[in-house]
Amino acid sequence: MAINVIGLDADDTLWESEAYFVDVQGRFRELLAAYDSGDDVQKHLFAVERRNLEFFGYGVKSFTLSMIETAIQLTGKQVSGDDVATIVGWGKEMMRHPVRLLDGVAEAVAALATEFRVLIITKGDLLHQEAKIAQSGLGELVEGVDVLTEKDASTYELLLRRRDIQPTTFLMAGNSVKSDVLPVLGLGSHGVHIPHGVTWEFENDHDGDPDVHGYHVVDSLADVAAVARSIV
Repeated sequence: MAINVIGLDADDTLWESEAYFVDVQGRFRELLAAYDSGDDVQKHLFAVERRNLEFFGYGVKSFTLSMIETAIQLTGKQVSGDDVATIVGWGKEMMRHPVRLLDGVAEAVAALATEFRVLIITKGDLLHQEAKIAQSGLGELVEGVDVLTEKDASTYELLLRRRDIQPTTFLMAGNSVKSDVLPVLGLGSHGVHIPHGVTWEFENDHDGDPDVHGYHVVDSLADVAAVARSIV
């Protein structure tokens, strides 16, 4: 059955996101270096982030809380109030960061919307994601927007049922094989991976080889329409 609905991931598929996290992580390592903790700050922070997902979910707010928790742990509770305030300030800075669309995205989304039903399907903090979508202007080009707490097979299945979409007619495209591709394949839908130069370590934790799982890999969002047309 031909594709008639295309779902698009947002962060690092439509606009830059992870690069800002990487920048702040560098500042965070420099801040903790003054305490001479002797630990692998990056490794410890990632472990804390993973543990906190079930409590705080995804996004800048969760990341900021995880940095504070990591600072408390690695400094033996000696991190100063000023440094905690600095970390909170970084979080606010990230929340206020202007949306920067990836090259060609606006044109590609507009073109897709003339041929398919297009949805933006993202996960993370609801308020922040809604703000970014509004600032991007892309919400006006698509049929709808869904901000999910998680991207797994059961969540996608509920979304497709709620929007009355037949799984075989649905294609999901994004920069994460783990979140944007593999979960939909088991539903009988189709996946397209659009690699991005910077991807969160959590999203790289998968064994999804395209030759084994049968999904497509393209260079840019502009290539997605051709893939969708080829599926009959």
